This record gives sequence, structure tokens and C-alpha cells, in this order.
Amino acid sequence: MTDLDTKTPTQRFSQRPLGSTGLHVSALGLGTVKLGRNQGVKYPTGFELPSDAEALTLINRAHALGINLIDTAPAYGTSEQRLGPLLAGQRDNWVICSKVGEEFDAGKSHYDFSAPHTRLSIERSLARLGTDHLDLVLVHSDGNDVDIIENTEVFSALEQCKREGKIRAFGMSTKTVAGGILAARESDCVMVTYNPAHTTEQPVLDECRRLNRGVLLKKALASGHLCHTGEQSNPVRYSLEFAFAHPGVSAAIIGTINPAHLDDNVQQARAALAALAQAQSGEQP
Repeated sequence: MTDLDTKTPTQRFSQRPLGSTGLHVSALGLGTVKLGRNQGVKYPTGFELPSDAEALTLINRAHALGINLIDTAPAYGTSEQRLGPLLAGQRDNWVICSKVGEEFDAGKSHYDFSAPHTRLSIERSLARLGTDHLDLVLVHSDGNDVDIIENTEVFSALEQCKREGKIRAFGMSTKTVAGGILAARESDCVMVTYNPAHTTEQPVLDECRRLNRGVLLKKALASGHLCHTGEQSNPVRYSLEFAFAHPGVSAAIIGTINPAHLDDNVQQARAALAALAQAQSGEQP
């Protein structure tokens, strides 16, 4: 199977394994922070939250383009609450990733990695999203990755939720190389920052590849801060080709509420994957 399914008119993405979780995801995932929160975010320009009709149009368009991975979190404001009704009747179309650990209230984040709060967060996400299970749950790190893994109850609580069938897989959205490597050894999936301007976390991708862990990329497009540098006249295409060139990468999460941007990102991802496939086939003897 190739990375692109060219048998349908919409050229839907084929699905890629998320490590050894048994989950299969599209090369691009839809990030939904912009559905529920426009405070304290690091995008270059401000934005208004979309209406329910606009959000549903975006979700339906993502599905039509072959995207099956959707990423949310309690810290994304009202994202989970809004997604529940929007995804009603189409649960089977989506691999849903949510998070635990970070809460966002009154414009500020605070963190709780205890077992009781982890379970409360899971149950709350299930209720908000209108589902009986979450496909993937990541710990929303505060930056102290190793300490969280070694000295809090969050991973053990998530493991218990996995045994109970409330979640299918778990991991961490990390901020350090040491934490990412440890998360790869202790869980199913790691979310890391990786783009042409930020390569310091590549050892985490290497370790995930070695252990067959899932890898999701955040900020693959630098949270909208991409700029034209050197010979890169198409920084989106260049960044996605860079991202997918690492064989450990399962998918890149792209946050947008603009359907035109979504279409362009998918087009650039298809082109990047096709170019990589061609280069790899050319390297064969």
C-alpha cells in the first residue's frame, strides 16, 4: 500500500499504522484548539472561534479529504464540548486523540497528574465527546516530562483505563528529549515538536522507530510561523516533506479553521508523500 490512495476522485489518504497500537491514521490529523480557544495561543494572528456550522463544514471536509485523526484536549477551551455534537453519528470515521494533565481556566493553565484527576479527566472527555472510548490519550506535559513519568500516577492511571477499555492507547505530548525517549519506552505513542527549524527532538523519533511506537508531530508547520527562507519558496511543502522523511513519523497534526488552508495543507502533504515515495523507489536496486 502506498501513502496515497489514488483510486478515488478525492485522492484520500491511505491509513498509516500508529506504531504497534493497532490504530491506523491519516498522514495529517486535524488539530482542534482553534475550535475552542483563542486565548493564550501562539499563533501569529488572532482569530474568532468558528460557528458550529463552520466547524461542521471543516470536519466534513477533512473527512472527505481522507483525514481520520482528530486531536483535542481539555486545555483547548470548549473544543471537546463542541466536538461531541459535531461528531454525532460519525464516531467510526475518526481516531480521537485527547489529553489529560492540563486544565485551562480563566485564561491560565494549571496541571494535575494525580490518578484521581486523570480518571476524572478521562470520564469527562468521554461524556463531552459522546463516546464510550478514546482511541488515544496523551499526557499534556508542563515541561517536566521525566518527573511526570517517574514521580506521578498519571501513566499508571492511564494503563488502568486502557485495561478497562476506556482508552485504546496512551502516551505523552513531550517537551524534552529525555522525556520523549522515556515516554517512548513507557507508553504507546509520543507527540513531539519537529520541523526544519526545530530538530533537537529527532532522537525521540529515532527511539520510537526502534521500539515501533507511534509518533505524532506538533508544530510541523511551526504554528503558522513558517517563513520563506533560502530556496524554500513553498515552506509548507518543504516542512511536510521534511517531517514525513523520518520513517518514525506516523502523522502530523495541523490546526486550522480555514477550509482553504486545509485543502492546501492536504495538497502539499500529498505532494510531499508522493515525492518521498518516488525518491525511495528510485533508490531501490
